[in-house]
Amino acid sequence: MIAFILRRLASAVPTLFIVVTISFFLMRFAPGGPFNLERPLPPATMENLMRTYHLDQPLWRQYTTYLSNAVTGDFGPSYIYHDNNVAQLIGKGLPYSIELGFYALLLAMIGGVIAGTIAALKQNSFLDFAVMSVSTIGMTVPNFVVGPVLTLIFAIMLSWLPAGGWGDGSFRFLILPMIALSLPQLAVFARLTRGSMIEALNTDHIRTAKAYGLPSRSVVITHAMRGALLPVVSYLAPCAAALLTGSAVVETIFTIPGVGRYFVLGAINRDYTLVMGTVILVAIFIIVFNLVVDILYGLLDPRVRHD
Repeated sequence: MIAFILRRLASAVPTLFIVVTISFFLMRFAPGGPFNLERPLPPATMENLMRTYHLDQPLWRQYTTYLSNAVTGDFGPSYIYHDNNVAQLIGKGLPYSIELGFYALLLAMIGGVIAGTIAALKQNSFLDFAVMSVSTIGMTVPNFVVGPVLTLIFAIMLSWLPAGGWGDGSFRFLILPMIALSLPQLAVFARLTRGSMIEALNTDHIRTAKAYGLPSRSVVITHAMRGALLPVVSYLAPCAAALLTGSAVVETIFTIPGVGRYFVLGAINRDYTLVMGTVILVAIFIIVFNLVVDILYGLLDPRVRHD
């Protein structure tokens, strides 16, 4: 297992290198720039800005400089937020995104597994069709529709919850963005769990357990659930990375000062370094969570061995 973890960590280095390289050149080749405003700046001012941020250098030199600095954790200055560099902005926004994403992940995983299990146990019943219909709606309706609808109903019409912001950090400020962020993932977890649970309940060892007269709860939770969770665990890595780094749309709608909101503002303003910093952060999260999922997969399925 130790050798497997070391190999995966070693393979993360070229993966991050490829992500940084592709993202860097895509940002530079995109039309516009960080200082291309609706009202053009005077040529002398533009020249000074380009020199200050080293954007007047050849592209290959900009790339090598950024790469060498990023290795040490220096993602450069922000072109828009002049009072902070990119590392400071990420440090400010990451705790908000992690807290929101953590609760959204718990809601999506627990709610999806429970809903999918119930649908599988009541296969082809009204409850099964209801769960799958709601799951389909949850997967197809985007966040930028769910968020305003939740705000309109629960914040404006009923005045039960705040419409946005972080406030004093209490849980009530997280409820609406947490629901909006988790609904699509909850629907995916529900569908994955239903399909894998139906397959697990029809396997030979489950039929044998039923024939021995084991209680239904024991058969489902102890025996069937272990195999049914394998597809769920496989999907956990990209889901967790997306949720824990924050959804750009949800954070923007509910004015949460997380990393996702910085990514949107950075992309709009062509803040190259801010966008690159958030991309690297997401890539690191995906690599780490994929490693965790591989380890969990081996624990759930003894047939999977990591030499």
